[in-house]
Amino acid sequence: MCHACVMDRVKQGMLSRRHLFTGAAALGAASVASGLISARPALAQSSGRVVDLTHAYDETFPTFDGVPGITKEWAVKFEESGYQLWKLTIFEHTGTHIDAPLHFSADGASVDELEPQQLMAPLCVLDITAKAAQDPNATVEPEDIEAWVSANGDIPAGACVAMHSGWAAKLGTPEFRGTPDGALAFPGFSKAATDMLAGLNVASIAVDTLSLDPGNSQDFAVHFSWLPGGRFGIECVAGLDQLPAAGATVFIGAPKHTGGTGGPARVMAVV
Repeated sequence: MCHACVMDRVKQGMLSRRHLFTGAAALGAASVASGLISARPALAQSSGRVVDLTHAYDETFPTFDGVPGITKEWAVKFEESGYQLWKLTIFEHTGTHIDAPLHFSADGASVDELEPQQLMAPLCVLDITAKAAQDPNATVEPEDIEAWVSANGDIPAGACVAMHSGWAAKLGTPEFRGTPDGALAFPGFSKAATDMLAGLNVASIAVDTLSLDPGNSQDFAVHFSWLPGGRFGIECVAGLDQLPAAGATVFIGAPKHTGGTGGPARVMAVV
């Protein structure tokens, strides 16, 4: 989600949560190590097929607040100088991008502080396309996680759990962002689900929509609980329909600007 329309809410909700990170750091280290161990055999058994989970984006790409997330202008033109480059102005939370813990906490880890081991993880894909087709604000619930585990086995510690709602196919239409009257409407995670995933030592979650929370959320409960716990999220993911429910390994090309609350990312999966 982007900055402008929730800034006041974020400022009001931001409290120092340093004590949360003390416990999360020890738990997170174990989760990261376990996730990395789980990813290695999956890679060894993979076909080597790479799926790009990243949308290309420009100033027309939908954003949470409706403000263009990127603008560009020529800084140097080839015909004038023999080489060329753009000057880019980018908001961090646009396109396929990372939400770092610092995004919704006063003193959480910034995007450059994410452990490299967290950026390669087993990928678990939860398919909620059927209920998302009936309800644009559908959410991943604990029973969806339980159904996934029943069908695929335990979710590895350190994993990235992705919500496949079918929303990526709506990109380029007004429905990707919301309803004809301008209301935000898209699927996301429920807090009950992310609380369960936190208990399973999952390191990150991903969505194929504009926000970890559903479009009709008024309290951003997932952002305010998941991110300050030392975990991160990925929004506006593409290509989940090309992946199995289990067995893929995700590579998250997080940006590394100092003190960043997140930023555009190149995300890929190996199957």
